Amino acid sequence: MFRIKLTALFAAAVVLLASCGGSTATDSNLELASAGSIAEIIAEPPSGLVILDIRTPEEFAAGHIAGAINIDYYASDFEARLGELDLDVPYVMYCNSGNRSGNTLPLMDSIGFTEVYELDGGIQAWFNSGNPVEQ
Repeated sequence: MFRIKLTALFAAAVVLLASCGGSTATDSNLELASAGSIAEIIAEPPSGLVILDIRTPEEFAAGHIAGAINIDYYASDFEARLGELDLDVPYVMYCNSGNRSGNTLPLMDSIGFTEVYELDGGIQAWFNSGNPVEQ
């Protein structure tokens, strides 16, 4: 009796996980990209590319990728400000080391962004790869 209930519970869990799982088709392209890949994207940018720095204004002022806009991850209106952006243009998004951007990528996906490249390792990886920053 216990074994039948356990088997039924397991089968229900499998069905539930499959229905909530990631096998649904989406039109989004959200991915982690190396500093070298990001440099290539920026060198030959797709139409409408936005470079999004989600560090604090102080971090941004200390040095950022040329042309980047800044939306502070720690701001109380961070999610609302993301929601004001054009969802259909490509983005390069980064923070300092990848922690904040790693948390932001799923948020951008849930909002409906269609093309986001997260800089793996953040601005630290960018700078350590010999890429330029501006102040």
